[in-house]
Amino acid sequence: MNRSNIIGAVVGAGAVLSIGAIAGYEAFKGPTYAEVVQVGPVHQNVMTLEKVCNDVRVVHKAPVKDENRIAGTVMGGVLGGLLGNQVGRGVGNNLATVAGAAGGAYAGNRVQKGMQDKDTSTTTEQRCHTVEKPHDTIVGYDVRYRLDGREDTIRMEQPPTGNRIPVEHGKLVLNTATAESQGR
Repeated sequence: MNRSNIIGAVVGAGAVLSIGAIAGYEAFKGPTYAEVVQVGPVHQNVMTLEKVCNDVRVVHKAPVKDENRIAGTVMGGVLGGLLGNQVGRGVGNNLATVAGAAGGAYAGNRVQKGMQDKDTSTTTEQRCHTVEKPHDTIVGYDVRYRLDGREDTIRMEQPPTGNRIPVEHGKLVLNTATAESQGR
């Protein structure tokens, strides 16, 4: 063999080895997708404030114009005195008149009080208060996947689309991951 044949053979062998190394590297670098095995939503119970309103019947007392019940006292005293004056003669008549006036005044005062207490109006008012209520919400998705024959789990904000997750350089490619892969 001459020298140029030897150089050609060496260069050819080098080219074949280079192509083989590149092909071997491509085969060695691993899969381009991880297989999704299971997707499960992660629930969390969140307490929220909620306004609750109810209609309530409310009884209002009418405003009192005669707080001391003078009108009832005077009218009761006059009527009681007139009735007391009808009893007896002389000193007994005077005592009956005074006793009738005193009793009538007290009775008139109580009657007016009873009437004032019953003078009411009823309205419907809305009464509100705030309560805490639990609400179930999804905070993410636990995704179990298989890569290179091993299973692992990762938490994602959104479930993966489809049944595969892209892989680059042996790691998952996630745009919406909320947690790092466990063990990867």
